[in-house]
Amino acid sequence: MREAVFRRLNQERWQHYETTAVPTDADELATRFVALTDDLAYAQTFYPHSDTTLYLNQLASRQHQALYKNKVEERGRFARLWAVEIPLVVGRHRRELRWALLVFVLSGLVGALSAACDDTFVRVVLGDDYVNQTLASIRRGDPMAVYKQSAELPMFLSITTHNIQLALLTFALGITGGIGTAFMLFRNGLMLGAFQYFFFQQKVLLASLLTIWIHGTLEISSLVLAGGAGFVLARGLLFPGTYARRESLRLAARESLKLALGIVPLLGIAGFLESFVTRHTEMPLAASLLIISGSAAFIGWYFVYRPRQLRQRLQAT
Repeated sequence: MREAVFRRLNQERWQHYETTAVPTDADELATRFVALTDDLAYAQTFYPHSDTTLYLNQLASRQHQALYKNKVEERGRFARLWAVEIPLVVGRHRRELRWALLVFVLSGLVGALSAACDDTFVRVVLGDDYVNQTLASIRRGDPMAVYKQSAELPMFLSITTHNIQLALLTFALGITGGIGTAFMLFRNGLMLGAFQYFFFQQKVLLASLLTIWIHGTLEISSLVLAGGAGFVLARGLLFPGTYARRESLRLAARESLKLALGIVPLLGIAGFLESFVTRHTEMPLAASLLIISGSAAFIGWYFVYRPRQLRQRLQAT
């Protein structure tokens, strides 16, 4: 819409925020700040050098200072973080999350295509030891035997620690302007694509899907979310808009860190499933499908539906 129309539709609300006393209620203050940052993001996109954008930047900065100045951690703060703040961060940064998903999916397709065109590619990506071991397991009729070789608790601690480190590294590499984050997404997507094509080539794809995605649904989703957090950080660094670059990076770091924290429990659950559940390859088909579909439903609810629901509530207030 034209800038004049945008101002006319929202100016009364902006003036109300500017002239009325800062609310003492934390929820009302947070609602104001979210609404202003949404308006600011829109203005930065369509009117990047206008007085409207400068005005909204100043107004949002004052609201931000009021929100965090002398902040007292209210009761239920931890619950609010998971129930409200993280989904709102996801809703504000859908673009970066879509980019992360796109990079990962394309990388997976490249990995599968490379494995299809070159028989040695899987060995380069996954290593000779893993490939030889898996081929031997397939010949024995137990293609997923690799998940049964370690004791549950040590496996859980090792896998969970590794996955959290990987996700946090993917997020932190956003400071490279997103190049490092994109590389991590590409490398892991490439491995996953080659990995799944290998099982397809060996005619055990269904067995692999029903086993690996018991934990992989949460694990892979978490890696994509970590990539999205990294791209949020990169955007704050590269595209500060009307903010000073340092302030833009600080705000982006706050937002992206919340998103990164949101995936840590998911990786803990994924590690538990991989260590204690995935090894039971003899489990009924219904049980496997229930775990996979339940994990996918949670991801869809918490990271897709819940952010939309909260944004609609805020816009209605």
